[in-house]
Amino acid sequence: MSKRQIKDLIQNRLSQDGMVQTGVKGVQLFRVTDPIPCAPAVYEPTVVAILNGAKEAILDGKNYVYDSSQYMCCTMSMPVEVGTPNASPENPLLGVFISLDTRMMTELAIEMESAAGAIRKPKSGPLPQGFALAGWDDEFTHALLRLLQLGDSPADTAVLGNGRLRELYYAILKGDAGYAARRAFGVGNEIARAIEYMSSNLEDSVTIEDIAAQVGLSRAVFHRKFKQATTMSPIQFVKSMRLNKAAMKIAGGANVNEAAMEVGYVSSSQFSREFKRMYGQSPRQWGHSKQLLAGIT
Repeated sequence: MSKRQIKDLIQNRLSQDGMVQTGVKGVQLFRVTDPIPCAPAVYEPTVVAILNGAKEAILDGKNYVYDSSQYMCCTMSMPVEVGTPNASPENPLLGVFISLDTRMMTELAIEMESAAGAIRKPKSGPLPQGFALAGWDDEFTHALLRLLQLGDSPADTAVLGNGRLRELYYAILKGDAGYAARRAFGVGNEIARAIEYMSSNLEDSVTIEDIAAQVGLSRAVFHRKFKQATTMSPIQFVKSMRLNKAAMKIAGGANVNEAAMEVGYVSSSQFSREFKRMYGQSPRQWGHSKQLLAGIT
């Protein structure tokens, strides 16, 4: 019943396609009725909950489809391709976009790890992927509903918003995606910190040794843990991030050469070759034929 209430709430607040703010920082509602093929994007730490329809994401060549049975939890910046291939006026995509606040998630993750009786998994176990699909459970559903119900009252939102958001974060950390989220935001979050460093320095020539040193790991250990968390090698990851961000800039109207330089490419010919290898079209061809998800990723 609670999930149905969330869906009704979104339908009542969104009569047209687009995204609307709820009043709680980082929490937005969205509606899409046009089928949009997958296009390059970068997921920042985010949870996306679908109430109607389905979304598609491609990560390192693997296709993920999620709907109202699973919410998407991305705990690290990830280069993906995303789309809404089956959206239509008769079956609109309805959902909630929740940006994960690093400070609040970190505080909660560390509190959970420190709590007496907290269930822990061995730190030596394999790292989860930074992109996970989690089954809706009652705690997540009730917490999300309570958060969104605040939108009916600006005063309630101002006073209770952060508390309700913290309650939702706690439900995420306890749910199916909890282990991945605790590893990304809690103690032992070397890969998440490495990705943050890499994402902030895409335009620079940074070596794997540099990145490993930033997080206090040997090159070999860093490479192994990184691939476990992202399915990609660090070099593949940086290339995907650069190309995706450049593709987003081009689709938004940026000049191809400027977009290439802004993400660290010195050679425009190398950029064009790698772009075509990944997307099957030259940057200019792609820019003319593709559109982004109008900010709805």
